[in-house]
Amino acid sequence: MLTADAGPEKRYAQWLAVRRGSVRAVVGTRAAMFAPVQDLGLVALWDDGDDSHSEQHAPQPHAREVLLLRAAQDKCGFLLGSWACTVEAAQLVESGWARPLVAGREQVRAAAPLVRTVGDVDLARDEAARAARLPTLAWQAVRDGLRQGPVLVQVPRRGYVPRMACADCRAPARCRHCSGPLETRDGGALCCGWCGREESGWHCPECGGFRLRASVVGARRTAEELGRAFPAVPVRTSGREHVLDTVPGAPALVVSTPGAEPVAEGGYAAALLLDGWAMLGRPDLRAGEDALRRWIAAGALVRPQSAGGTVVVVAEPTLRPVQALVRWDPVGHAVRELAERAELGFPPVSRMAAVSGPAEAVADFLRTAELPPEAEVLGPVPLPVTAAGRPRRAGRRRPGNSGSGRWCGCRRGGGGAGRLTEGRAGGADGPGEWERWRGRSLGADRSG
Repeated sequence: MLTADAGPEKRYAQWLAVRRGSVRAVVGTRAAMFAPVQDLGLVALWDDGDDSHSEQHAPQPHAREVLLLRAAQDKCGFLLGSWACTVEAAQLVESGWARPLVAGREQVRAAAPLVRTVGDVDLARDEAARAARLPTLAWQAVRDGLRQGPVLVQVPRRGYVPRMACADCRAPARCRHCSGPLETRDGGALCCGWCGREESGWHCPECGGFRLRASVVGARRTAEELGRAFPAVPVRTSGREHVLDTVPGAPALVVSTPGAEPVAEGGYAAALLLDGWAMLGRPDLRAGEDALRRWIAAGALVRPQSAGGTVVVVAEPTLRPVQALVRWDPVGHAVRELAERAELGFPPVSRMAAVSGPAEAVADFLRTAELPPEAEVLGPVPLPVTAAGRPRRAGRRRPGNSGSGRWCGCRRGGGGAGRLTEGRAGGADGPGEWERWRGRSLGADRSG
């Protein structure tokens, strides 16, 4: 068992045992992908869409890509398992590199819970939802579920009220010093989530309003509200600070952040997936895929529909990830997502890189870089200057620069599964902005 919790001495001893051939099977976290197993016969990975499988330090290896290379080099079996399906896994099947091992639709229907949705139209008609956290449908699902066993409540973010916004125009409330998001911790004073400064005289720079509202309510605040709504029911929380492994099968409310859901004895009677817009609205290529993966992982802990299991997701029902959850069809969602990315040339169909800096430096880079013949250069184009006091985003230059910076993107077509990573690019004023590029795995290439 190779994990970071074992400590350096124990890990080194285990590593030597594997290297000498004393150990025939290795199970572990991300670092186990490099375990020097002798006469390798099979590599397996569970839930390749989990962020923990991607190393954040250079050269940013992903466990799926490393195991694909090892399977090709050692000519061994490769097994990828998950409740959901990533676009990279769908590409492996479409290219013929891998074969699907999926249950039939009848088996899926028999094992999956009933999924119900609450969209914007339902919330507009729901008088109770305007003043309370839970829509009427969700409240009824909790009440009915507690008669049969524990109920899981998934909240996208931890904390009390992680994000605040203007009550009038809904503009995000940001710090005047660093433009970081303002939040309240444990219901206390308003402070910046980045620099930690307290904010006592905030006003909205967009409309001049002084009233604040919670744009995203955290797990602890949700647990308090549910405790007041159901005073006779115990409430348990599971998150980064304290992760529960299991909970008993007695009636209880379990509030959890994505990925920290404990397993209930006999399964949950119901599950609520709150604030779906917060997961779907992220400015990320994988926002829909990640939201569906986290929803299905939580729904898999619920009892089947035949046993009364119900899942209520608070998200617009017309969106593709929500429809895939209702049908319990993550493979179909991944296949359609792959087809759209292929039309646009997005990963994993192609790999992309972005470079930013002064105009002269970008021009020199383009002259000296030896790009493949099939590479497509996008740009260079001027970078917009961020106004003082406004939040900086990926690809934007720091305030104060004269606008001489340029941005250049490079895209190369071809097969292979990819992932989205981040790194720093140097600029005229020092460390530079966060830039994004997309790396390529060799999953669709049999030669590795």
